[in-house]
Amino acid sequence: MTDFRKGIGQTNGKAVRKIKTGLSQVVNLMIHGHGRIDNVTLWTYSHMSQFFDAANYLVKTQDEQGGWPINVERKLDEGFPTIPPGWYSAMAQGQAISTLTRAYKKTQDYKYLRSALRATQVFRIPSSEGGVLAKLFGRVPWYEEYPTTPSAFVLNGFIYSLIGLYDLHSTAGDEERREALKLYNDGMKSLKTLLPLYDTGSGTIYDLRHLTLHKQPNLARWGYHTTHISQLQLLVSIDPDPVLKQFLARWIGYLKGKRGKGQSNHYNEKRQKRDGRMVASPPEVFREEGLEEVFYHLD
Repeated sequence: MTDFRKGIGQTNGKAVRKIKTGLSQVVNLMIHGHGRIDNVTLWTYSHMSQFFDAANYLVKTQDEQGGWPINVERKLDEGFPTIPPGWYSAMAQGQAISTLTRAYKKTQDYKYLRSALRATQVFRIPSSEGGVLAKLFGRVPWYEEYPTTPSAFVLNGFIYSLIGLYDLHSTAGDEERREALKLYNDGMKSLKTLLPLYDTGSGTIYDLRHLTLHKQPNLARWGYHTTHISQLQLLVSIDPDPVLKQFLARWIGYLKGKRGKGQSNHYNEKRQKRDGRMVASPPEVFREEGLEEVFYHLD
């Protein structure tokens, strides 16, 4: 049904139009090819079953390092060496930890929490030695989404790893949570220190290749900029630190056409009159999805 909804909502534009559909009656089920299928079940709601399928898969496939190696090579950009298969991603580790801690909360089955605790091991291993830990300027710790040398310092992947570490240290007992808590605190300190490096005055930056490769800044496209905003909104709900709140307000402002002195806004140039005041026009993706009011609510 998920693929069916996407198919009937497909357009020639950049977005898939959301279509509300419902399945009221199964008339026929046909399967072609060779093989064997058993336990064909119709569900009106299977999210929880799929969630535990994922959690159990993570427990089963975790390796001795506590990680889930990515068995494909990755070329981030020119200047970065190709990452060979078998690399760890702090983003993947963090999202796996979040899944496992939620499975533990739901079931109280310790196997999920044990697996989540083991997943912190790769956060201590330098990215140059097969782990995910990098240090900007040789001193500021960062958990790498892509363990390249030189490091890339991708922002969104780093924040996803912090969310996983938060989930773990807020779930485990006092003794068990110490490692996750230290990794989380160290990471949050780094984030608050380095956020200015990701701010252009009119938008955000995806990573820090302009520092490590001396290349042109990799401006975050609109989708990543809104991801950065969503991530900061979550972190502010956990830690209402003035630094985080300041950057959150500023980055939302960039969506509305606000910018620093002498800066042009690469997210939105057009403005219109609404409710007696001049406001930014919604970007194309908002208009295609029929979410103009959501955009205006950000202001």
